[in-house]
Amino acid sequence: MYIPMPDVLKDSDNQGLRVRDVSGVILAGGKSSRYGTNKALVEVNGITLIEKVIGVMQSIFQHVILITNTPHEYSHLGLPMRQDLIKGLGPIGGIFTALTAIPNEAGFFVACDMPSLNQGLIRHMVEIRDDFDVVVPRISWKMETLHALYGKGCIAAIHRLIESKKYQTIQIFPEVSVRYVDEEEIREFDPGLESFFNVNRPQELRRFNKP
Repeated sequence: MYIPMPDVLKDSDNQGLRVRDVSGVILAGGKSSRYGTNKALVEVNGITLIEKVIGVMQSIFQHVILITNTPHEYSHLGLPMRQDLIKGLGPIGGIFTALTAIPNEAGFFVACDMPSLNQGLIRHMVEIRDDFDVVVPRISWKMETLHALYGKGCIAAIHRLIESKKYQTIQIFPEVSVRYVDEEEIREFDPGLESFFNVNRPQELRRFNKP
């Protein structure tokens, strides 16, 4: 079966091809309660977590947007930003907001505290999206909903979920078309499954802060 490749744009700095028909979306709406401070601004080998994430996303996507309820903390980054349309819902609120704001029909979503994003895996997930509403990694029983592609076809299902006061992202999956990316397929790009590691506590940064 023929699967069309995503539209791409040659990076002016010759850093590769950037996708222009899917937006990159970074969610920075968490309260970092387990970390004790805003973990997005904690440095990893001299660069903040969120800058590390932005670097990967901007190398892949022409358009990158930040969803945050504290835009003043990130104004120095120079990214377009949106605050949650409905605050206090967690990730589902950020996904809903972004899908109504992005100029493209789909967005690839990651969290701001993921220091090991894999460009090859993300590009692969974008390339296989075809007509699916969602492309999401699935390892055993666990789905990585904050390392996933969501299309605007999800908006109605998300809205119904919010109205019913249910806020787990996976609860929209029975209502939309989903392409699962299972472990064997993931390991072709990320053998150690490092992509989905996120920083919740200061001690978890030790593996990255190396001299």
